[in-house]
Amino acid sequence: MRRNEGELIKMRKAGKVVAEMHEATRAVIRPGITTMDLNRAAADVIERRGATSNFLGYHGFPAVICTSPNDMIVHGIPSDDVVLHEGDIISVDCGAIIEGYHGDAAYTAGVGEISKAAARLLEVTERSLFAGIEQLTKGNRLHEVGRAVQKVAEAAGFGVVREYVGHGIGTAMHEAPQVPNYWPGTPGPMLKTGMVFAIEPMVNIGSPETMTLEDGWAVVTADGSLSAHFEHTIAVTEHGPEIFTLP
Repeated sequence: MRRNEGELIKMRKAGKVVAEMHEATRAVIRPGITTMDLNRAAADVIERRGATSNFLGYHGFPAVICTSPNDMIVHGIPSDDVVLHEGDIISVDCGAIIEGYHGDAAYTAGVGEISKAAARLLEVTERSLFAGIEQLTKGNRLHEVGRAVQKVAEAAGFGVVREYVGHGIGTAMHEAPQVPNYWPGTPGPMLKTGMVFAIEPMVNIGSPETMTLEDGWAVVTADGSLSAHFEHTIAVTEHGPEIFTLP
């Protein structure tokens, strides 16, 4: 769906709130904090900015962010019992609603000093995101995003998760069409100005295979390898992609 300028203004506002949630949660990441501490920091931003959480209550999800450490890929539930330790990595997925319009973005950060392998995973995954974003130009085809993401990630020897993909976004957090992080074999729809997408590669050091834990939410790598997740909300404009969720 194409958004008009009035709608894009509202989505920019939502994106700014999400970017501030990123800044607030990054500021508290250190050994010894819990993933619920991250949730509290994000919830404070939502309250101060007069926004609404698009995660809290979504199909029963009990928090305003997802917190996924180490081999957890996505959808981790914040908890006072999950303590971050030196050398961990943590993926933080945030969302917000302003005036009925959604923003959605994620990042993965190291906790203290992390291994070279973990640092390389974070660098490659974020680079794959921006390679995908570069494809969001008027007249291009949507699935070139996934081709670009896959090329960067697999060139580094990493696995790209297939089961969880990017998506359109607007008056709902998840709208059609889906945006694979790999080349699915078809070019996909033509990109037009006013289209808005959440692009979110999830990249594993090892196999791309996944498993869902007993809580029905948290998804982990099947082989126990580390996973990283980066995401932004981006509009297709006459002048190229515009990222709404940059800090």
